[in-house]
Amino acid sequence: MPRFAANLSMLFTEVPFLARFEAAARAGFSAVEFLFPYAYPVEDIRQELRRNGLQLALFNVNPGDYAGGERGLAVLPGRDRDFEEALEQALHYAGHLGCKKLHVMSGNTPASLSTADATELWLANMRLAADRLAQQQVMLLCEALNPRDAPGYFLHDQRLTDRLVSMIDRPNARVQLDLYHAQITHGDLSMLIRSLAGRIGHVQIASVPDRHEPVSGEINYAFIFRELAKAGYRDWIGCEYHPESGTHAGLIWRKAFDEP
Repeated sequence: MPRFAANLSMLFTEVPFLARFEAAARAGFSAVEFLFPYAYPVEDIRQELRRNGLQLALFNVNPGDYAGGERGLAVLPGRDRDFEEALEQALHYAGHLGCKKLHVMSGNTPASLSTADATELWLANMRLAADRLAQQQVMLLCEALNPRDAPGYFLHDQRLTDRLVSMIDRPNARVQLDLYHAQITHGDLSMLIRSLAGRIGHVQIASVPDRHEPVSGEINYAFIFRELAKAGYRDWIGCEYHPESGTHAGLIWRKAFDEP
């Protein structure tokens, strides 16, 4: 059966961030994930994880000036030091929080940079990141974002992402498969999942087209979860969606996938 992790950047937003851990545990989640924890002391987050018996499945490395439109630093020339500092910050949090997966956002490709140059820069940064993360036995994750929601993002295609991750050539580098983004960009999810068998490091879900609970829209998740299992993926599945009418009211969708 699928194992779901609540994304606390999108779920339980009815309460402040640090109160969402208890809300997730009370709702029956055993794991959580979130985007960026850096506005909160690491000890406060660790306390909430321990107090509520939660595992931290994943979070993102600092992407730069997110409010200003930056979506990662890996393809931004001249930001080497910022990139390395972001890695160290994330590893500090990961070490204290027991997290073994980090998503390193790639960033929007500058108009002044050719595809070849952006790829070369991305590979150099991701190899550096993979080597540094490996020192703490942490997995490096790379995710494709769909061009409708994230125009200009370097990783805009899941199959391209898979090829580039293989070029990183590090055993701890894996694909992060967000099925919301993948459906918008590709469709044909079953064949995509089969083609990625053995290389998926993390999965996230939401409905398409509206990014709500994964029981509406055009994806048959009951079928897709079986495909993921056949492809060998049995780790946490991140619930990264915007509740349509409040988090608690919407969680009834999980009953269809609960173990008897």
